[in-house]
Amino acid sequence: MFRRHGEHCVATFAPDEVRVLRKVASEVVGLLSEGFDHEDPVVERLFPDIYPDDPHNSAEFRRYTEGDLKTSKIDQAGAILAGLPSDGGGEVRLDWDTAEAWLRALNDARLAMGVRLEIKAETDLGEELDEAVLRDPTSSRVFQLSVYAYLGYLQESLLNALTD
Repeated sequence: MFRRHGEHCVATFAPDEVRVLRKVASEVVGLLSEGFDHEDPVVERLFPDIYPDDPHNSAEFRRYTEGDLKTSKIDQAGAILAGLPSDGGGEVRLDWDTAEAWLRALNDARLAMGVRLEIKAETDLGEELDEAVLRDPTSSRVFQLSVYAYLGYLQESLLNALTD
């Protein structure tokens, strides 16, 4: 997918890929803005307690850092939205800083989806997807697991392009 071309990481996206990436990035922005809820397990995953055994110090740390961290995460998801072709598919060219923002945003999206899909460190994604297909190949879970896998592939591809 992504390849190094001089100082840029370049990839060509099909219209369906652009739609999926727009939806995912927009959902992250929504989660971090109007949908922001500390009781949401996804928010807990994206903003973990820095001092799990000390709620007071965790709350103090959050008070001083959460606003900037939230803004940063929204900006990173915005980098995906800004970098995608505006109409249909097409080429994406990312400089170093934008590629890093994409990596962080893709990571946040995967963390969020992983929580919603109940994916654990020991989950075999291939097996999980095979089981979902056997149960109902047209289910939303099959689609969501496929998007989760695609985001991982995209993230790995971009990381490889950055380190080439």
